[in-house]
Amino acid sequence: MTIRIDKIVTRGGDGGQTSLGDGTRVPKSSDRIEAMGTVDELNAQLGILCSTMAQDFRMAVLLDEIRQIQSCLFDLGADLCLPDPERTPSLPSEAIIWLESRLEDLRRHQKELRSFVLPGGCSVAAQAHLVRTVARRAERRVALLEQRPVEGLRFLNRLSDYFFVLARHANNHGETDILWSPGRWHEKKI
Repeated sequence: MTIRIDKIVTRGGDGGQTSLGDGTRVPKSSDRIEAMGTVDELNAQLGILCSTMAQDFRMAVLLDEIRQIQSCLFDLGADLCLPDPERTPSLPSEAIIWLESRLEDLRRHQKELRSFVLPGGCSVAAQAHLVRTVARRAERRVALLEQRPVEGLRFLNRLSDYFFVLARHANNHGETDILWSPGRWHEKKI
């Protein structure tokens, strides 16, 4: 596929509307544009995660995997931008199978969970937790659409699970996770 972008400033959105991939004009406040924007935000958060991972030699081996996920999110963006139920989805079901497999490969080495995990730990884990929450929001936004990409919704659901597991992986397979301690505010007053 050849992509050519000749012009960045078009002024087409100055009135509060934008175009979908098929040329249909919609309000920028529409649920579809909100879903597309949240998927785009998720992808941008992954860019920050990649920068953080590149600083940690243990995590740098997973950079290609994260970039593959970024490409999948662009495919999902195409599916959101062209909401034709007859169109073959850009994001295939094989992407979900791949993501589930990677998730299980990472999870298999992790310490068993006996509590909820607080977002944090090392910088990669903290960023992965942020990515996880944005993935959940993207999933909620896509779920609001009447014509929604089913595979895309499933992918986003798995993606938040993947980033939870990735955060635990970054925290020494869960060994250095920060665990929730119910009622802890009673113990110490800061």
